[in-house]
Amino acid sequence: MNSIPLYRAADLRLTEAAAGDQPLMQRAGRAAADLAVSICSARGAAILILAGPGNNGGDAFEAARLLRERFFDCHVIFIGKAMDLPQDAAAAYQRFVEAGGMTHTTVPAIADGPRWSLIIDGLFGIGLKREIVGPYAELIDRANALAARDGCPLLALDCPSGLDADTGKRWGATIRASHTITFIGGKPGLFTADGPDCCGEISIAPLELEAETIQPATGRCIGRALFSTQLKARPRNSHKGSHGNAGILGGARTMVGAALLAARAALRLGSGRVYVGLFDKHAPALDMEQPELMLRTPETLLATELTALACGPGMGTSHEARVLLEKACKLELPLVLDADALNLVAGEGELHVALATRHSPSAPTVLTPHPAEAARLLECGVVTVQADRLGAALELAAHFNALVALKGCGTVVATPDGAWFVNTSGNPGLATAGSGDVLTGMITALLAQGWPVLDALLAAVLLHGCAADRLVAQGCGPVGLTAGELIDSARGCLNAWISGAT
Repeated sequence: MNSIPLYRAADLRLTEAAAGDQPLMQRAGRAAADLAVSICSARGAAILILAGPGNNGGDAFEAARLLRERFFDCHVIFIGKAMDLPQDAAAAYQRFVEAGGMTHTTVPAIADGPRWSLIIDGLFGIGLKREIVGPYAELIDRANALAARDGCPLLALDCPSGLDADTGKRWGATIRASHTITFIGGKPGLFTADGPDCCGEISIAPLELEAETIQPATGRCIGRALFSTQLKARPRNSHKGSHGNAGILGGARTMVGAALLAARAALRLGSGRVYVGLFDKHAPALDMEQPELMLRTPETLLATELTALACGPGMGTSHEARVLLEKACKLELPLVLDADALNLVAGEGELHVALATRHSPSAPTVLTPHPAEAARLLECGVVTVQADRLGAALELAAHFNALVALKGCGTVVATPDGAWFVNTSGNPGLATAGSGDVLTGMITALLAQGWPVLDALLAAVLLHGCAADRLVAQGCGPVGLTAGELIDSARGCLNAWISGAT
């Protein structure tokens, strides 16, 4: 996974304006045509191209002109008015027409139309912020249906039409592309929320620009380069005390398994010792499956010398849990809050203050909410969180002075100073009970071993997804993949990363 830079639409507009003297639309059209040829190499193949009323349509006209030069049978659908096109798009349209190109206003009916070898979506680009309705919605539905009928690739230019490039939200009818070529740099909405289901295989065409020299990116996809300095082989002369003491606080009655999953993950991700404080008074004194874990009462756990502590897995929301969580917030060590710890924080103003005032560099805070927990913390609805996952994560990070991993498709990591990251590893197998508890244990393990907090969080999020991807590649899942299976897979991935880096 590469840590490619990500830009929101407003930032891209500034970059485009700074490079306004360069033929960006022609370069975009050429990049799109080159990719189209690589995925539709049959000479003379029929290509359906949808050109929209803005600059995305201009990209489509440029691609269509170049594909016609390469002897492809291009059918361009354009239902706008040439006189209303923006300046650059109008020039691209004129070049297309002067080269002998023609446009049509309708697509042949599905029953008797030609068989397409490729469909290109150039209707709407990265600036879309409204519901697509009327004839454009019909075009999108038709394109999706034709691609399914003919089993052909569907290539989106810059961003699938109907998808919000900033958020990954779908604005009604949305192209479901098999390939997306995005220009200048990546966009967060391609990688989170509905983006991965709509974009297919993503490639980036920089258009001969070095975007980061023009407009430094505030976001990135998570890649190993971001934490590679931590991937070191252990000295032979080391002992269990060299690798930290992780603590897991949780496990109320009927939920002991959540705490044990987190603890097992912390142990197998390298913590020298792992202590577990279980709230269930009838919990066993020994984890028979993982006897290396040291089980304690919650009070004893908080009095133990720890190097990192996680609170929340299966903890419940009792008065006892609230009191002990407040004590945990006062400890001078890295603190990870998940699950019920987040639910307690959402309902307690005093806990808000306790978190927000943890300013010491030696006592960072990490929050790992799923969308419903994030909604409780922000006092809004889940739909609101999912409509702008990046915005929600940044708001939480600023409000609680914490690093945040907003879980879900394309987990978003945000920091209090406004930096943000989107994860591209993982698959639907992670949508299973206990998966988040395993992630909590993994983050805690790396923190316990002394990793810087941002490195630990980014590595654990990426590793969590890679563990699931590795299992699927081995034929385990995604359907039926269990949280417990992630743990050994993650251990294998981490050791492979270390071996490859040393």
